[in-house]
Amino acid sequence: MATEADRTETTTGSATEETTQGVAYFVRGSNPFTLIWYYLRRYPIIPIFILSLLLIAAIIGPYVAPFPRDKGFSHDRNLGLWERSRAAYIPLGGTTIAELSYRSCDFIDPNGGTQSENIAQCGKLHILGADHTGRDIFSRLLHGSRISIAVVTFSLTSGMILGTAVALFSGYYGGVFDELVTRFVDIWNALPFLMVAIVVTQLFGAKIEVLLWKVDMLLFVLMLVAWVGFVRVIRAQVFVLRELDYVAAARVAGASDIRIIWKHLVPGIMNTVIVVASLNTSGLILAESTLSFVGAGIQPPTPAWGVMTNEGRDYILEAPHLTLVPGTAIFLVVLSMNFFGDWLRDRLDPRLRQVA
Repeated sequence: MATEADRTETTTGSATEETTQGVAYFVRGSNPFTLIWYYLRRYPIIPIFILSLLLIAAIIGPYVAPFPRDKGFSHDRNLGLWERSRAAYIPLGGTTIAELSYRSCDFIDPNGGTQSENIAQCGKLHILGADHTGRDIFSRLLHGSRISIAVVTFSLTSGMILGTAVALFSGYYGGVFDELVTRFVDIWNALPFLMVAIVVTQLFGAKIEVLLWKVDMLLFVLMLVAWVGFVRVIRAQVFVLRELDYVAAARVAGASDIRIIWKHLVPGIMNTVIVVASLNTSGLILAESTLSFVGAGIQPPTPAWGVMTNEGRDYILEAPHLTLVPGTAIFLVVLSMNFFGDWLRDRLDPRLRQVA
């Protein structure tokens, strides 16, 4: 005779099978546009594409950039989108005025460069225009992608390790230590981040020496921002995990606290760590850009996206693309990271996982 549990399991299995068959029928019987919309809603295809472009740009961008990172020509100042360079050297021989005129160049030496440098520069296409000093925006955008990824990777990794460790010990031991950690996190979250970052940068400088290396203070500022995002979420999950039977059995068997934390609690929180890291990444990118924009982060002439946005604000009416291009890049990357983090959370959490 079938029990209530058997009937429930049978009903659940039938419902799941019917739903799966319904999705398969929907996919097979739909027109191409409906299928495209279905997959765009189900999977973060566009965000993954944008983030993949960012990663590719960071890896190979500096090697394929069409112009030098920091060198510009004064006659290319504030060039618009898809315009060609106008800088050239006064021809002393070899290259005739007619040849340069064919490329619509100005016969001057704007930047003190050599004849070969200026002639090579003449007529080259600036895909996204040039900034107020004649530097190519597209090339600087490629270099800036590597800087953004490097800064965020370091600060996120160090913040993740620190925040996860604090959350594990706080959630496992509880008591006074947990109360102190909680109150410290509350106070830390109440501090005005931007003001603290500016004060720290002014006190210690833009760079500090760590084991004979000069490291940007921005990395440490962002790390101090990142770690608190892990503490609250992971600490709450550790409270649940430490009361489970397998943890209690390990404790009764004589396992040490370190072994219980490492062998039984860490594997149980890894999904949460991954999701929190993905959601925090967009915030760190935005924080890095904001600090660079106000002058408390990466310093010019380094082509960080926040620096580029700040440099273009004085020319917002004359050449709005100087600000809009890096600003749009920041917006797309942050938005894509948010969408990807939301999707990752839904896929890793069984309670939020959806069939269709």
